[in-house]
Amino acid sequence: MKETLPLGRIAGVRVGLHWSVLVIVTLVTVTLAAGRLPDAHPGHPGWAYWAAALLTAVVFLASLLAHELAHAVVARRNGVQVDDITLWMLGGVARLRSEAPNPRAELRIAGVGPLTSAVAGALFTGLALGLEAIDASGLMVEAIAWLAAINVMLAVFNALPAAPLDGGRLLRAFLWHRTGDRMRATRAASAAGRMLGWFMIVTGFAAMLFAGDLSGLWPALIGWFLISTATAEERDARVRGVLDDLPVSRVMTRDPVTVRATTPLSAFLAEGPFGRYRHSAFPVLAADGTATGLVTVALVNHTPLPARATATVGDVMRPLPDVLTTAPYDLVVDLLPRLQASRDRRALVLDDGRLVGIVTLADISRALSWLDTATRPRP
Repeated sequence: MKETLPLGRIAGVRVGLHWSVLVIVTLVTVTLAAGRLPDAHPGHPGWAYWAAALLTAVVFLASLLAHELAHAVVARRNGVQVDDITLWMLGGVARLRSEAPNPRAELRIAGVGPLTSAVAGALFTGLALGLEAIDASGLMVEAIAWLAAINVMLAVFNALPAAPLDGGRLLRAFLWHRTGDRMRATRAASAAGRMLGWFMIVTGFAAMLFAGDLSGLWPALIGWFLISTATAEERDARVRGVLDDLPVSRVMTRDPVTVRATTPLSAFLAEGPFGRYRHSAFPVLAADGTATGLVTVALVNHTPLPARATATVGDVMRPLPDVLTTAPYDLVVDLLPRLQASRDRRALVLDDGRLVGIVTLADISRALSWLDTATRPRP
């Protein structure tokens, strides 16, 4: 999921907001300001309800972020790199670069999420009781009590044994430990996720059709999310199984066509697409032959026409620090999620700084098709 509003880094992890966060902030704010808060504590001015509701929605987002950060911190301590965290309408997503190395690590990474939400719920409960004991503002107490309840609900819901929920990962860790087969455990957790998703969709629509309760749309929406995500996780696990232990050197294109950084852009364009430069992206080499960047047709298209007469390839290329790179001995399964999230959907393969190849999603897809055909059992 692509972030639309970067928030910087927290604990070394890049954090961003998806545009759909506005939906949950608006929903929480309106629900509290127009419903729960004035119903529980009438007599306050309207602005007070809206201010308290908006502040509560922001703190709720912070508790979701704490949940995902807990996953990220524990994942890094167990040797799993975290690319980023994105908050969105239905919660948050911590994107891990690879899977847990063993069931114990999976158990720790998954279990810390519901535990964090439960601890947050307990802290908010204690704070609400403390404020009530000293006769603090009832509006403040009500908002904090809502935060306590919603965090406890998140902890319970996330602990359900169904993928992609944290409970589904706990179930996978248990089955992985019992059977020793990660793929089999993933299939079981994904099946549980789809069952829970269909149950929520059916009950949600039943509530809307027979009881006229429009709030049933939310469990139906969450159920759809569970089904689609559980199915995607199972598919990704199958891909990882097929590509397991496959190094990048086996799928990369060796000795790719390159271009010098000093090459005039006009000369570069004159050679394509029917001459030497008939691809859509090319590694760029410095004068000493080392890789210095990547130039793509898209980058050239963004160059104004008058500038193309005097510019060089080095002027329009994407510099090497901004280009995805990998080593020939890296595993394809670890590179794949980084490649899917990259801007150019390709990576330069460097061996001690020397360019030895280039790998694209098409290269991996082609290898996957062959390997999947070779390993699929005959009917």
